[in-house]
Amino acid sequence: MPALPAQNLVLAAPPRRGRLRAYLADHPVAMDWIVVAAATLLTLPLFAEFAIQGHWVRFALLAVQQLALRARRRSPWAVLVVTVAIDAALLYQSPNSSVMSGAMFFALYSVAVAAPALVAFGAALLASVPASVYYAFVYTPHGPEISANARYVGLVAAVSVLLMDVIAAGLGAWVRGSREHQAEVRAWAMRRAELASVQERNRIAREMHDVVAHSLTVMVTLSDGAAKVAPKDVERAQEVLGELSRTGRTALADMRRVLGVLRENPGTSLAPTPGMESLHALVAGFRTAGLPAVLTLTGAPPPPDPAFQLAIYRIVQESLTNALRYGRSVGRVDVTVEREGSRVRIRVENDGGTHDGAEPRLGTGGGLAGMRERAALYGGTLHAGPRPGGGWVVETELHWIEGDR
Repeated sequence: MPALPAQNLVLAAPPRRGRLRAYLADHPVAMDWIVVAAATLLTLPLFAEFAIQGHWVRFALLAVQQLALRARRRSPWAVLVVTVAIDAALLYQSPNSSVMSGAMFFALYSVAVAAPALVAFGAALLASVPASVYYAFVYTPHGPEISANARYVGLVAAVSVLLMDVIAAGLGAWVRGSREHQAEVRAWAMRRAELASVQERNRIAREMHDVVAHSLTVMVTLSDGAAKVAPKDVERAQEVLGELSRTGRTALADMRRVLGVLRENPGTSLAPTPGMESLHALVAGFRTAGLPAVLTLTGAPPPPDPAFQLAIYRIVQESLTNALRYGRSVGRVDVTVEREGSRVRIRVENDGGTHDGAEPRLGTGGGLAGMRERAALYGGTLHAGPRPGGGWVVETELHWIEGDR
């Protein structure tokens, strides 16, 4: 299957947020004060109790505990230690009252957002020890104000403290996991986009190679031919020069089409203009350049997909270009495109030799590599090598699966 184009890849964006959430995300100081206000609101009964009883030291400790939440983002562990210490001090200074502040919930949540889940739950268990032990001791028969329900009330209070701390850590761990997942999705999407960008550049590079190599080879051959026949046959020379001009204009148009993709927005695709309908003109152009090429199409027409037909066109073009560039004394070039079911076979063979009988040279190998890449995009294979009786052959097989793009 061909690779997905870059324009079909959409970077995963963070979830859309409302105006309030967006404002708070952009102004963390405001969010910190909101957290302090929420914790203070949950702790108002204690503030009122200490104020009424005149316990101003306890009142001050409670206020310090709430204000410490402002540092929960920068130093979550320090805030948790301060919160647990003040909670324990207030609990054991008020043995006959239920002293629980809302700061513990926010402190544990912040630790869980910053630390791995296992560490966060361990911190929740440790943070609940002072309060759980306190309630279990105060409301046991050995503590003050023994009552018939003392043991039951003490156990319920201890378990409640533990559950509230675990819930706070669980919420923080869930938020942390959600953020990590979003970051992984965005990173994955960026890697996919980078890969698609590389593939697109390679695709454009193949197009550039095919256009330039084919056009320049044909133009050089036509120029040499025109120079040779001009003294003997002016009309033939003019015909060759006309074909030279048409080849140059076609090359310029193809170059503009390919380079235009680099200037357009990412949604612009590389329009694969050449297709099966252009094969006859392609072969005819090579014949004008002096290559005795013959095109044979057998079987059903190839799939109408433009990209698939472009791959066929470029493989034939590159094969003929190599035959024109490196072949010597070529008497015939047979180009066969055959479709059998989902397979399309392309065979380009010539009977010519090479310079001094040497093996055909393939330049830098970019053309052959480009043909192999085009074949691989459609699950195909390509073989290029000398024929047993002399000459050179390029055989390619492409596979088309309905719905493949």
